[in-house]
Amino acid sequence: MNALAQLLVQTASQVWATLVVNWPYLVVSALLTSLLQVYVEQHKVAGFLQRHRKSGVVAATTAAVGTPLCSCGTTAVVLGMMAGMMPWAPVIAFMIASPLTSPQELLYSAGLFGWPFALTFFVASILLGIIGGLLAHLLERRGWLAGQARFWPVEKATAATPIRPASPGRRFWRETAIAGRRLLVFFLVFAYLGYLLNNLIPPKWVPALFGEGQTHGVALAAVLGIPFYFNTEASLPLARALLDGGMSSGAVLAFLITGAGTSIGAIAGMTTIARWRVVGLVLAVLLVGAAALGYAYNGLVAAGIV
Repeated sequence: MNALAQLLVQTASQVWATLVVNWPYLVVSALLTSLLQVYVEQHKVAGFLQRHRKSGVVAATTAAVGTPLCSCGTTAVVLGMMAGMMPWAPVIAFMIASPLTSPQELLYSAGLFGWPFALTFFVASILLGIIGGLLAHLLERRGWLAGQARFWPVEKATAATPIRPASPGRRFWRETAIAGRRLLVFFLVFAYLGYLLNNLIPPKWVPALFGEGQTHGVALAAVLGIPFYFNTEASLPLARALLDGGMSSGAVLAFLITGAGTSIGAIAGMTTIARWRVVGLVLAVLLVGAAALGYAYNGLVAAGIV
C-alpha cells in the first residue's frame, strides 16, 4: 500500500473511531432537532419575542439558544418579524446567539468534547448575545444605528401561518431523517477533513500555533474561524480533530464561536434586514468575545477548574 493510500485509510479509521463513540449523540440530536422544528416554528418564536418585548435582550437570547433556527431562511423570517416591532438591541442579541448553539448542538458538542466544554460553549453563546444586545442598546440611544434597517415587514405578513402537513407525526419522522442525514454528512466530511489535516501537517505545527501556553493561539483561532464560514454542525467535528491535533480548548472555543457566528447562513440572515453597521457590530462582538472567552477558558483549564 502506498503512502497516500495509507494516509487515507488511517484518516478513515480515525473518523470511524470517533463516530463509534458519538453516534448516540448524533441520533438524539437529530430527534431533538426534528421535534423542535415540528412544534416550535419560526412564527411562534417571533410571537414569543413580541409578547415579551419588555424582556428585550434576555427574551431574544433565550429564543435564540433554545430553538434550532440557524439556517438563513428561518433566521431571516424571525429577524424580519422582529425588525418592524422591536428596537435593535433584542434583534442583535438574536443575531449573535442564534447561529452559535441550540439544544441539539449542546448535546452534539457534549458527545464530542464532554459536558464541561459543551456547557461553557452554551453559556458563552448566551453571554455574547446579552453583551451584544446591551451594546446595541447604548449605540441606538446615541443614534449610531439609525437608518440601518433594509426593510420593515408589513405587520399582516407576520400573522401568516405556514402550510403544515396534516400529520405532525409523519412530519416528525421525515424531519428526523433529514436532520440525521445532514448531521451524519457534516460529521463524516468535516471530521475526515480535520483528521486529514492533522495527518498532513507536521505534528509540531498545531501545538506550536494553537497549543496550551501559546499566547497568540486563541486570538489566531478566533480570526481563522471567520473565513471558514462553517455552521456549528460542520465546525464541531472539525474542531474535535484539531483538539486531538494539539489545539488548546480555549482556541477551539474561539474558533467555534467565530466560525458558526459568521457562517454563510448567519450573514445572509443578518444582511436580509440590516445594513453594515449592524452587521459590523455583530462581527465585532463575536470576534472580541470569542478571543476573551477562549483565553478565560484556557485559564480555567490551567487552574484545574474545568
